[in-house]
Amino acid sequence: MVADVVIVNHNTRDDLLACLASLRRAGAGRVVVVDAGSHDNSLAAAAAQFPEVATLALANLGFGRAANAGVAATDAPVVVVANADTRFPLGSVAALAQQVAEGDDLACVGPLVRFPDGRIQMSARAFPLLGDAIGHAVFGLWRPGNRWTRRYRLTDWDHASDRDVDWVSGCCVALRRAAFDDVGGFDPAYFMFVEDVDLCWRLKARGWRVRFTAAVEVVHAIGGAVGRRRLAMTVEHARSLDRFFTRRYDSAPGRLLRPLIRVGLWGWVATAVAWQVLRGRGHSHAHG
Repeated sequence: MVADVVIVNHNTRDDLLACLASLRRAGAGRVVVVDAGSHDNSLAAAAAQFPEVATLALANLGFGRAANAGVAATDAPVVVVANADTRFPLGSVAALAQQVAEGDDLACVGPLVRFPDGRIQMSARAFPLLGDAIGHAVFGLWRPGNRWTRRYRLTDWDHASDRDVDWVSGCCVALRRAAFDDVGGFDPAYFMFVEDVDLCWRLKARGWRVRFTAAVEVVHAIGGAVGRRRLAMTVEHARSLDRFFTRRYDSAPGRLLRPLIRVGLWGWVATAVAWQVLRGRGHSHAHG
């Protein structure tokens, strides 16, 4: 089975060009680049170097809207959606398409994701249940080995085997079109972050399975647009989490705990900002 590929880009021209170069040997079908309001000449550079790639220019309305538009511009039964800072090894797209094809009830498959230095990214996780979310928000930065973070990030599992999971990262995910259409795609209310969690939540609620495979690997640099606006992105992450909890935990206990969750989320933002400042000072001192 051949999969089409949608790459979402925002002011990451060099990453985009490297990503497209890697796709030439990854076994992809149609490749569509959806550019979300870039001003770094991304689309012109992509069109010049990769004339076979389709491009779509949008305003910067968020990852979910861009991904939805890209999927709508393709027609393969499987579509791989990825960030521009992803690199695809030889045959990886074709292998992901084959993984999705192996189960009629599989909605999506996420590959094993590595940093450029080879470390594994925790790209398959459990849904952030209320207690785990609070514990992870409070202790995740200072004590990443705490039991709530371990349970949420599935770090007690070595990620060396295939298994069904609650959700997989949208940095690279192979989607069955029928399942994606069944739930209406990504929720455009999420500008950035957590749209992948929400998508998988809705897929599983409709009876679809979400799977992680260690048999297919990609490289994800994590940088680009997020790295340049880290404070704003931390705030946006908290807003998206708050939206998720408001929508998905709407029972009586969830409503009662909502004020505590919000306090925890914004406490997490303050802690994350302080942590970044301290790390920045440390780095400045070390290089000064």
